[in-house]
Amino acid sequence: MNLPYKLDRTILIHASRDIVFRFFTDNERWSAWWGTGSTIEPRPGGRVVIRYPGAVEATGEVVEVDAPERLVFTYGYTSGKPIPAGGSRVTIRLAEAPRGTRLDLVHELPDAAVRDAHVQGWRYQLSVFANLVADEVHRDGDRIADTWFKAWSETDPAARRQLLDTVARPDVHMGDRYSCIDGVAELTEHIAGAQRFMPDMHIRKEGTARHCQGVLLVDWVATSQGGEPKGRGTNVFVLGSDNRIESVTGFWAAPSPS
Repeated sequence: MNLPYKLDRTILIHASRDIVFRFFTDNERWSAWWGTGSTIEPRPGGRVVIRYPGAVEATGEVVEVDAPERLVFTYGYTSGKPIPAGGSRVTIRLAEAPRGTRLDLVHELPDAAVRDAHVQGWRYQLSVFANLVADEVHRDGDRIADTWFKAWSETDPAARRQLLDTVARPDVHMGDRYSCIDGVAELTEHIAGAQRFMPDMHIRKEGTARHCQGVLLVDWVATSQGGEPKGRGTNVFVLGSDNRIESVTGFWAAPSPS
């Protein structure tokens, strides 16, 4: 094939290469990315089917599979327009990065106008892809948030440290109106100080954690021993590719007007 025009796109996905590559070899994950009915046979010569909304279908075949680093497949539309079936080539490379996996995509096409018409399509599809991978890695956001808040009520230092170690990285950063803390060791002591000066206050998650692209948005309420609300707010948790907390920013809600 003569494919002189290239479309390039690079994104960072907060997951390991092994997890990212699963979406190229598993039909359930492949269809979650592209659309119901989409399939892939992850072997050279295997058929690729992509079904978009509105009964638009693209097909091709796998040219190369090198897990977890590289996938190459041909791509075109069963209707023949704007590219015939198998009439272009897509190469996806995965490289390890400090905060996950760098995905480099090259789409080689026969026509400049067709290339330009696919720029927004790939921008959208790779955004959907990154979110699906993140959803799989961070699917237990409620557990992470519950464990974090449980640590703030735990009075035994060793048990508190153990709780934090299960959900946070050793160099976790915590920042709010009363905190600018780096590291689990210092955070454990900081919580002890909060308990000493506010012994009657307990914090718990309120509602369900909301997740997008490795960020958790979690509402919380602080109550007395008797359950009387003392304050409310929202925490923003940034999660790493290992599904542990890298940083937390806490926002206290403004007091209600009297």
